[in-house]
Amino acid sequence: MSVHFGELAMKFGADGVISPGEVLALRREAWPDGHISQAEAEAIVALNHQLTSRCREWVEFYVEALGEYVVNQRAPKGYVDGENAAWLMAQLDADGTLGSMAEIELLVRVFECAQNVPVSLKDYAVAQMEHAVLEGTGPTRDGGMLEAGNVNAAEALLLRRAIFAPASERPAAVGRKEAEMLFRLKDATLGADNAPEWKHLFVQGIANYLQAYSDPNAQLSRERAVELDALMGDTQARVGGFLGRMAKASPNAFGKVFGRKAPAPDRSEAVGRAYAVTDDEREWLEARIEADGQIDEYEQALLDFLAED
Repeated sequence: MSVHFGELAMKFGADGVISPGEVLALRREAWPDGHISQAEAEAIVALNHQLTSRCREWVEFYVEALGEYVVNQRAPKGYVDGENAAWLMAQLDADGTLGSMAEIELLVRVFECAQNVPVSLKDYAVAQMEHAVLEGTGPTRDGGMLEAGNVNAAEALLLRRAIFAPASERPAAVGRKEAEMLFRLKDATLGADNAPEWKHLFVQGIANYLQAYSDPNAQLSRERAVELDALMGDTQARVGGFLGRMAKASPNAFGKVFGRKAPAPDRSEAVGRAYAVTDDEREWLEARIEADGQIDEYEQALLDFLAED
């Protein structure tokens, strides 16, 4: 980190307020080479904790800079390692709560930009999003508001982004932990002034968990990504040996790298199996619906949706 950047961050945060012009100065100082160092990332986090008022420009800079640092500053890009995940969680927990929209947006941004993240960070995100929706207050990045005790349109949008993000529990589909979070949020906000978008998300999210197909190989582990990255960067290996190892390690990627498209696999049978609700899934659903001895309007909407098919 340049000394100048650290000095600017301390100066701009002294009064607890940062202006768009000051954010622009920080952006120019921190990003001339497209790289965010750990020292710069920590200075940005420290400044965010100092602020009592955060302009839109600051939230955007905070989210973009720290998202880039967490997701792409270590090879292979797009795969958050355990150390960076632990660093991120420690920074977000530094003041005891996920207290600002900048922090919530950063968490969602990491899941949207990453190919995969450690399970510890996936579990952390589920818990923090639930807390933010139930107890968070204040403006959102897109002009909406967080409201405690209910789920409004802005909160429903944040939840949708988080659970369907590429690095979420089950990419392009809802995982069990995420589905259980949706049920807890539904139970906690019954009778509240909820937005129609929340009911739509609840119904679609639970139905997605029960019936949607998700490619089990959609998320490559970081360890596997490291192996493939090293394989591609091996300049000492003979061409024949390299091609053989490449094809063996990643046959689908092999065709794409050398200009041939691998034939698209026929997933119709797998999609059909996923669409059918299993005994385990049915028992899971019945246990949650019967927990309070009655069927509420959200559960009825879900049952009606499932019955249509």
